[in-house]
Amino acid sequence: MPRSVIDLPEKVEYLSILDENGAVDPELEPDISDRFLLKLYRTMLLARRFDERLMNLQRQGRIGTFPPISGQEAAHLGTTAVLESSDWFVPAFRETTSEIWRGRSLESIIIYYNGFGEGAYIPEERKDLPLSVPVGSQILHAVGLAWAVKYRKTDRAVITYFGDGATSQGDFHEGLNFAGVFQVPAIFVCQNNHWAISIPINKQTRSRTIAQKALAYGIPGIQIDGNDILAAYAAGQEALERARSGDGPTLIECVTYRLTVHTTADDPRRYRSDEEVEDWKKRDPITRFQKYLVEKKLLSADKIEAIQTEVLGEIQTAVDNAEEQMQKMGDPMHMFEHAYAELPAGIRSQKAEFARELAEMKGESR
Repeated sequence: MPRSVIDLPEKVEYLSILDENGAVDPELEPDISDRFLLKLYRTMLLARRFDERLMNLQRQGRIGTFPPISGQEAAHLGTTAVLESSDWFVPAFRETTSEIWRGRSLESIIIYYNGFGEGAYIPEERKDLPLSVPVGSQILHAVGLAWAVKYRKTDRAVITYFGDGATSQGDFHEGLNFAGVFQVPAIFVCQNNHWAISIPINKQTRSRTIAQKALAYGIPGIQIDGNDILAAYAAGQEALERARSGDGPTLIECVTYRLTVHTTADDPRRYRSDEEVEDWKKRDPITRFQKYLVEKKLLSADKIEAIQTEVLGEIQTAVDNAEEQMQKMGDPMHMFEHAYAELPAGIRSQKAEFARELAEMKGESR
C-alpha cells in the first residue's frame, strides 16, 4: 500500500486586536464597559509602579529576591480578568498583576518577599493557589483541580500560568495530555517571554509556536500578542466559555517580553542585547493601552496624572503598613505549625525542647 497523508484539520490562529500604536481592529474589539477598561488600566499601572518600587526595596536590602513582571502585565491580567471569583487561579511566580486583581494585598507581597510565612496566607474565600517556584509543577495542580471541578459537576473553571521554559518540563506534557483525555475545564496560559532565564526559545523547541503543542493533545491552541490586553481578554473569554460549556481545555500562548531581570539575582546583559530590550519597550502593553483609552476619551493627561499619584500613594501606604507589621512577626516557634494536623511525637519533643531554649535565651538577655 502507498503512503497516505493523515488529514489533520486543526490550525493555530494568531490574535492581535490592539497594535503597539494603540490602533484597534473594530471587528475584533471585545465588548468591555468603560468602567471595566479603566479598572484594567489602573491595575496594570499599579502593578508596574509596584514592580519598580519592589526593585528599589530589594536593592536597598528591604526585601529579598523577587521576580519582576514589567512588560508582561497584559498577558496575565487580560486572561485573569474574565474569571469569576469562584474560578480557580493557579499562578507560577510572575503574575503579580493578576494576584492584585484577585484581591491579594500589596502588603502581603512585601511580607512574602521578606521571607515571612504570613505573606503566603490566602483567605479561604479566595480560590487561589500560592506561588509555585518549581518550574511547571503548578500545571499538575491546576489539572487536578479541574478534574475535581468536573467530577463534582460544577461549571467552574481553572486557569494556570507558566513561562515558555515550563513547556520543556514533563509536567507540561503530562498535564495537557490528561486535560485533553478527560476534557477538564482548564485554561493553560503560557507567558512566552522568549527567555527561560538565559535560554532563548529557539534552544528549547523546534516548534514554530508553543500554541501548536496543544494539537498533539487534541485540544485547541491559540497564539496571541501578549502585550495586547484586548487580545488576552478575548482569548481568555473564548477559553472560559469552552471550559464552562464542557468542551474542555485550551492552551493560550501569549507572546510577550520580560523588560527587566528574571529575578533580582539575574544579570540579563550576559545573554541578551540592549537593542532587543529597547525594541520590545516600543511594544509596552501599558503605553499602547493608554493610547487606546485616550482615543476613546476615557483618559486625559490630567486623569493619567491623577491615577499615577493615587497608585503611588497606595504603594507607599502598603510599604509603611508592611514594614510596621513585620516588626511583630518572626516568632521562630511558627516553624512547627502548618505542616501536620497533629504533631508526631518526635516533633512535639523538639518543639518543647526548642521552646525551653528560647526561654533560656530570653532570660540571659535580660
